[in-house]
Amino acid sequence: MSTTNGTIAPEKVDFSSDQEVRWCPGCGDYSILKQVETLLEQSGRKKEEIVFISGIGCSSRFPYYLDTYGIHGIHGRAPAIVSGLRSVRPDLSVWMITGDGDALSIGGNHIIHLLRRNVDVNILLFNNEIYGLTKGQYSPTSPEGAVTRSTPMGSIDHPFNPLALFKGADATFIARAMDRDPKQLREVLARADAHRGASMVEIYQNCNVFNDGAFEIFTDKATKPMHTLFVEHGKPLTFANGTKGICISSEMKPRIIDIGPDFSPNDCWVHDERDNFKASILVRLFDDPRKENAFPRPFGVFYVNDRVTHEEKLNAQLARARELKGDGDLDKLLSGERTWTIG
Repeated sequence: MSTTNGTIAPEKVDFSSDQEVRWCPGCGDYSILKQVETLLEQSGRKKEEIVFISGIGCSSRFPYYLDTYGIHGIHGRAPAIVSGLRSVRPDLSVWMITGDGDALSIGGNHIIHLLRRNVDVNILLFNNEIYGLTKGQYSPTSPEGAVTRSTPMGSIDHPFNPLALFKGADATFIARAMDRDPKQLREVLARADAHRGASMVEIYQNCNVFNDGAFEIFTDKATKPMHTLFVEHGKPLTFANGTKGICISSEMKPRIIDIGPDFSPNDCWVHDERDNFKASILVRLFDDPRKENAFPRPFGVFYVNDRVTHEEKLNAQLARARELKGDGDLDKLLSGERTWTIG
């Protein structure tokens, strides 16, 4: 413990593990790891109160690099492990690390049920629009026409819009951040951690080996103002250094307006992260940024809903069952009320 002005302050806890970090030099995962470590240090939690669970992929090496409890699971199945752990250990802070291939391909069915059940977990989806660990095949988020190791003539698949998918699964916390904006990423992670329920954060993460520059239009200083929209609760939706905004037309459709003589920020759509209807529109602002008159890509917290968690309902039901029938008899339950003799 250290003493400051006569008060005792807790020692800073170092959450870095003793494992060598084995990501490619320049990978966006390093930035995400740093922001998560910083958040954990500021949280005041003990190491034994935190668990990181992952599937398969470059991102899924995450548990090795943090000095907490961790499970490196199998491809796409991290949600099943998370659900089981949360059911019996509601006291823990549980994080799930996944990628666009791990979560949305083989794990697609698992993740939508994790979200609809509202299991209390912080889900970080590293989206680099490519399979990195298995050397550059196209993924469920790769854009149409993407030339990869497995699509040499260009992908013919229509890609997922991840946040629209998660909104459709009734996730109670939906947000987007990017690896190259550490301040905004850290703010979003803190909000996700504070939320009780399934917190889904999509993070644009650059794979500088197999898909370098996939999100450059959103990060480069020359193009970022016109193509990014940072949403903040209670603030109007403006972008391009305040020269443009988004309003809702009388037909309930989003429209880009020029801020100037004819329109002011007061004419813009004011972001309300608890508005279910507007969140459904916001996640659909997913234009190809190269298209003329494309909507900017939103970043920040899109939607928050304080719906009761899966484990709260489960534990309440178990408590009620014990109240009515006691601890129960497993053998009697398995044998059932009707039995047959064979032979």
